[in-house]
Amino acid sequence: MKSAHVICGKDNVAVALRDLTAGETAAEVCLAENIPAGHKFARCAIKAGDPVIKYGESVGRATEDIPAGAHVHSHNLKSGLGGPGEYVWQPRATELPAADMPGFMGYRRKDGRVGIRNEVWIIPTVGCVNAIARTVESRCAHMAVGSVERIVAYNHPYGCSQLSEDHEMTRRFLCALINHPNAGAVLVLGLGCENNHIAGMQEQLGAWDPDRVAFLNCQDTEDELLAAETIMERLCAHAASAKREPCAASDLVIGLKCGGSDGFSGISANPLLGRLSDRIIAAGGSAILTEVPEMFGAEHLLMARCRNAETFRDTVEMINSFKSYFMRYGEGVDENPSPGNKAGGITTLEEKALGCTQKGGTAPVADVLAYADAVRRPGLSLLYAPGNDLVASCALAAGGAQMVLFTTGRGTPFGCPVPTVKISSNTPLYEKKRRWIDFDAGPLLSGADPECMAESFAEYILSVASGRETLSEELPKTDLAIFKDGVTL
Repeated sequence: MKSAHVICGKDNVAVALRDLTAGETAAEVCLAENIPAGHKFARCAIKAGDPVIKYGESVGRATEDIPAGAHVHSHNLKSGLGGPGEYVWQPRATELPAADMPGFMGYRRKDGRVGIRNEVWIIPTVGCVNAIARTVESRCAHMAVGSVERIVAYNHPYGCSQLSEDHEMTRRFLCALINHPNAGAVLVLGLGCENNHIAGMQEQLGAWDPDRVAFLNCQDTEDELLAAETIMERLCAHAASAKREPCAASDLVIGLKCGGSDGFSGISANPLLGRLSDRIIAAGGSAILTEVPEMFGAEHLLMARCRNAETFRDTVEMINSFKSYFMRYGEGVDENPSPGNKAGGITTLEEKALGCTQKGGTAPVADVLAYADAVRRPGLSLLYAPGNDLVASCALAAGGAQMVLFTTGRGTPFGCPVPTVKISSNTPLYEKKRRWIDFDAGPLLSGADPECMAESFAEYILSVASGRETLSEELPKTDLAIFKDGVTL
């Protein structure tokens, strides 16, 4: 196994693939000090103020002279990011050639969309009825029979005392989940006096299938639990009529996410997702990339892949809007990476972004989605949402992703409303956390063939789409993390 990896020939740093010791030679450089696994060291002398190059791009500037073989990290490297910028479209997007990909067994809904799970969801309009929703879930658990895979009551603290945009985001998010194809039926549970009242939800939804979606205001009935059970009997019977049937890869919508990243994420796990994303898109399917703050520093690469000038302008607006959001609260746009990222070898947001966006593969950017917008066209869509793991993963679900593919170098057990596949960037994490990690991308660090790994990963993903449970599905997934930006009354 190599001791270090050079991602791009023009890089002036290399990544240690294991803990390295001063005096060792790695990447043809004699190391001046110990280098932890996943961290960077200089391949040549770098002068103070010069760019540090990784992935063939600048990841910041040296804050002091760095000799060859020295550790490059927070003590001598600083981000160069600034506020909203002006961008020029320099298109370099090329269409992926069409390609076949095996299909899967899914649930085709009346609206033509496809689910990969057949669950019955209880969605509160307001946090005041969370406990009622959980009680209904418990009392109706025996109704999950036949093709109904589980009954889930979701919780959130919102739906009242929210103003303007926050109120709108909560309503749109919840309506997006009501429409999600992984839900065979949905009970919308309201209180009756909340801002996010059922009538407003119905207006937001527009048309809905009354066989699949039902509403109950708890204040309107003497015994809300009995009323809910009666409705749930009907909804579960409707959901149980659904059966898995052959579906094409073009019916897939995958959400792309990373969290607890390390210095290997942009070398192994994220590029693996990029290859899978390209395969699904080439077969006519869709992928959603979010975590807008973790595009800062790599946004120019995504902009160059925009399919047309309108998509480019929408991408610029998305990036600058999120930078302005940071600055509105007096935060620097480079307020990232996390302590865990840094411990794993990631120093600056540019470096994190260049690794993060690897998940989007090479496909053209087909569309830009507002928060809680559902995918509108096949291909790669960019979604407005933050980098926070729970908020971003829930946003991907609201965007129509049937599953979220989540890469990690540090490990995390959480799940979101849709199956959440955990992919480790390194094998030691996979071996340590067998109850968290579904797929190991670590062999890519030791020379595994990328295309063979992508083929194996695609087979696994199709098995999940056909009903194979992910490890996160063994844990509760009941909490909804909704994006919030504003005053709570």
